[in-house]
Amino acid sequence: MTPIAPHISAFLQQRLPVERGASENTCDSYAYSFQLLFLYAAHRFKIEPSALLFEQLDAPLVVDFLNHLEIDRGNSPVSRNIRLAAIKSFMRYMQYRRPSALEQIQRVLAIPPKKTDTRLIDHLTPDEMQAILDVPDPTTRFGIRDRAMLQLCFSAGLRVSELVTLRLADLNLQPKATILVHGKGRRERALPLWRQTTRTVRAWLALRGDPSFPELFFNAQGEPMTRAGFEYILRKHVAAASNRCPSLLQKRVSPHVLRHTCAMTVLTATKDIRKVSLWLGHSTIQTTEMYLRADATEKAETLELITPPKLRAGRFRATDKLLATLRSSLLCGAKCRKNGQNQGSQNSNSA
Repeated sequence: MTPIAPHISAFLQQRLPVERGASENTCDSYAYSFQLLFLYAAHRFKIEPSALLFEQLDAPLVVDFLNHLEIDRGNSPVSRNIRLAAIKSFMRYMQYRRPSALEQIQRVLAIPPKKTDTRLIDHLTPDEMQAILDVPDPTTRFGIRDRAMLQLCFSAGLRVSELVTLRLADLNLQPKATILVHGKGRRERALPLWRQTTRTVRAWLALRGDPSFPELFFNAQGEPMTRAGFEYILRKHVAAASNRCPSLLQKRVSPHVLRHTCAMTVLTATKDIRKVSLWLGHSTIQTTEMYLRADATEKAETLELITPPKLRAGRFRATDKLLATLRSSLLCGAKCRKNGQNQGSQNSNSA
């Protein structure tokens, strides 16, 4: 029997960050996936999570765990597939550490991901985005900070992880304002800033001071801004903006929705999906194609270029006997009512 604790520790502390160069967010996501799995398995076998054996993590248990995520925890198929991907990555790692368990590992690797719906991305209209940007108070310190964060997240199309890890050294305001973004998959990209965004960032730098950490933004406790912290700030400003723009009440606005809004803005302005891909830092242009599906203007321009076929004019005539009988009855009823009204009018006149 093989205790699983030393292997999962080596996987999370050595394999992912050192050998594969996985980002901190990926390591955190994988660690949370195994936390959920081990809690479920420990409850199933009535033992402590640290006492779990690798042989207990077979395909039936993994399938039951995935079903538990969807049914009991209410996770979406996308979340289910993320947890399955983490488990499969660990199983591939164990192929070389425990070749004797190859059959068990292959059964887990054979579990297929669940098909997910391909839905249109959520994004904001220009009026909705403007309403959110107008909420932070430019006369207060944290109002200036919030406006700078919102401007950067929207104008640069930043992921929330890219925003909160943005460092002061990544900002270059001379001769032209640019930022160096450390993106997903350790891919870096340099982005120019709008003049308006540069002004809001300069206003924050004048109040930022000189904290002991390199991150550009910090919270009310004087610590580096976190994902949860920015999400809270965004929810607060969206709630305030909904008083001015009621359509925001019908939308779930997350930091990633601001990124989608930036992508749609760039696509509308440039009509070039390649530029959108470069702006967002996508690894492949296929990932960026989802914005083409959400852009109705591209399809409208295509519609204008197409000459539709001509249709022969005509009116529908009912040929069914039952419909013809009902129509005759309606005509007769209307004629009788008209005659009755005329007769009544004559009688009243004669009286």
